[in-house]
Amino acid sequence: MEKKSVDYRRRSMVWRYRWKEEALAFCVLLGFGFLVNAAVRIRGLQVDDLYMWSCFADNSFMEYVFPIGGSRFRALYYFVSYLEYFFVGSHIGWFVPVNIILNAVIAYTLYRIARRLSDNGLIGFVCALLYLVSRMSYYQIGQVYGLMESLALWAAIGTLYGLFRYMNDGEAGESGYWTACVLYFANCFIHERYMGLLPLFFLALIARREKKASRWIVPLALFALVQLIRFLTIGSILPAGTGGTKVADTFSVQQVLLFAFRQVMHLFGINLGDGWLCPRPWDMTDRWVKIVVLAQDLAILAAVALFIAKVIQDRRNRREYLWNAALFIVFIGLCIVSSSVTVRVEVRWVYVSMTAALLLLSYLCGAVLRRDMQGAAPEKEGFHRGERHAAVYGLVLLYGLLSFLSEMYYRSCYDELYFWNSQKEYNSLADETWGRYGSDIFGKKIYILKNSYNMTRFYADTFFRTFDPERKAEGTEVIFADSIRDFGQVTNNMLILREDPATHTYQDITGMVRELKCESIYGYYTDGWMDENAKIRVMAGSTGRIDLELLYPGTVTGGETMTIRMDGQNAAKIDISQNILYTSLETVPYRTVELEFENNFYLEDAQEQRGEDRFSLIVNITAD
Repeated sequence: MEKKSVDYRRRSMVWRYRWKEEALAFCVLLGFGFLVNAAVRIRGLQVDDLYMWSCFADNSFMEYVFPIGGSRFRALYYFVSYLEYFFVGSHIGWFVPVNIILNAVIAYTLYRIARRLSDNGLIGFVCALLYLVSRMSYYQIGQVYGLMESLALWAAIGTLYGLFRYMNDGEAGESGYWTACVLYFANCFIHERYMGLLPLFFLALIARREKKASRWIVPLALFALVQLIRFLTIGSILPAGTGGTKVADTFSVQQVLLFAFRQVMHLFGINLGDGWLCPRPWDMTDRWVKIVVLAQDLAILAAVALFIAKVIQDRRNRREYLWNAALFIVFIGLCIVSSSVTVRVEVRWVYVSMTAALLLLSYLCGAVLRRDMQGAAPEKEGFHRGERHAAVYGLVLLYGLLSFLSEMYYRSCYDELYFWNSQKEYNSLADETWGRYGSDIFGKKIYILKNSYNMTRFYADTFFRTFDPERKAEGTEVIFADSIRDFGQVTNNMLILREDPATHTYQDITGMVRELKCESIYGYYTDGWMDENAKIRVMAGSTGRIDLELLYPGTVTGGETMTIRMDGQNAAKIDISQNILYTSLETVPYRTVELEFENNFYLEDAQEQRGEDRFSLIVNITAD
């Protein structure tokens, strides 16, 4: 009993230590994720994110998660995204923190896997940090739709690791095989391109020399079931292409080979292909960064050389080394091919291949550090292990430092990405409206001058609904105007925005336009109140007619008159015979005139006085 008690206390102490170690690792990764993504913001939804939000807001749960008859069936992603939209609600700014937290959880998963592959905590941690700092994470963090890529990456890496365990852990690895099957099936309903991972199962089965027929049948059965579900829900088994295209219509072997080559080069830090899809193309990259990238590639080659030397030396484990390396390489190849069959390759799709490449590097380093075959002389073995440790640690730290420098450089070029400036525009639109006025924007007419950002009517009608907990934004209307001449006087239910294409922002010019349309020199206020004496400048509209609505909230006793002079000339004399009166003044279209008002009365029970004179009445001015 005493021995069992000692063993229990020892295990308890180990668990407490490991728990603290694991918690610290996750907290560091989480903090690092927030640090490197500090400049990323989503304050307003745009394009794909806004469309997905509209699907969430305008459809029932079943219609959103299980769309029938569309071009894609991603039920698992739709389910998770529904939960995200539901819990985030109208707090649009929360999407980036949610994305960062999810990416940190994935990074922690990678840390655990890489630590297992290398049998070294330092290598595992460097792997996780490099995953977080990667330039390829821009979409996962900077777009709500990035949730799909994150979930797909997570499931794909889980499939890879499950098969690795199946190949290496004997009976204990059986659970890894079934985990891989479940994750593969699930991933086909996150993003359909991961159906292409099917051959990976057969490679693992061959490596394991599996004789059970059920192990060979299950992956095929899952693949067939996926195709059946897709056919029943969308009427097709072929995956849809990018940008509304069909893979069957755009497929080209030559194009696939070209795109595959570009993806391989991206893994080595060399950005080839369309510049608008990557932070900075290689031919425009600064020379010092090119040197850094080539140096980190040399570090990779050195690690591969050490692994090859290890394979040659350790004959007993040679087969294991080669099959495990093949598992990672084939996984990377399948991911590359499956994302090369459409009309373009986006760097965010390479993220999963890059993550697998980091795990492969972790495995190579772990293999080099692994003790040689049994029976070697302790002195000799210790000498060689010391040399290998120094070489591997040096390469890992050098590669990590160089990668950090190059990735941070590319991150500084995010504004060259195809959607980045568009996101800045919608962020600015949110800042100048919801951020400044809050719920007061609901019910307003929001004029956008020029619309050079090409906001569509659908986005204009949907954008402000995202800020309303009721998802309606009733009465809010976005109006595109070519100039301030296209509308009359600025009223309290109007906002005027102009674009600044140089900075991809909007500017709230409501006050400036109000002053330009109707400038108070004295005695007139923005809420319409007018003193006994007032003077204003008013810009006429396209008709040249200036309409006045006179509201006198007091008791009409007779004798109350208003005298109006236009540009120093008498224009009208109005008897205030009732509480509400209308009158008009005529001038040249779009001309700015100076109007002087003299009222021989004032509101006796007025609660305030803003100028030297007292309030007389309310005057609403329109000039269309």
